Amino acid sequence: MTITATTTIKAQFYDCDPMNVVWHGNYPQYFEQARCALLDLIDFNYRQMSLTDYIWPIVDMRIKYVRSIVFGQVISATATLAEYENRVRIDYVLRDAESGEIVTKGHTIQVAVHRITGETAFESPVALLDAVQRLKP
Repeated sequence: MTITATTTIKAQFYDCDPMNVVWHGNYPQYFEQARCALLDLIDFNYRQMSLTDYIWPIVDMRIKYVRSIVFGQVISATATLAEYENRVRIDYVLRDAESGEIVTKGHTIQVAVHRITGETAFESPVALLDAVQRLKP
């Protein structure tokens, strides 16, 4: 079963460079909005993560800029849970909301790190596994 969430984002003036193009460093914020929608759906967002013994840093992020996003453009941001057993990999696709054309894609990888010992968990903690399992039929 694929777990996916989509949110709509409108490119704001403060996201843009002097050419009215969204500055490349702001794309991770768009990924974050989609990621939060996905984690809300799973019922394991940052609030729930903070109640566990683990922190969940992003250890890898890849972004493929296909087309520029410009001021005022409405984007459909989709996040898909691609892996969760040993690490959390979330795949992203940003599309122009009107045409459906892909403008950006990428992924992030998060790992569970024990809050006190600093040790990386090589299997995802039970709290995450249980949250994902609750969504499966």
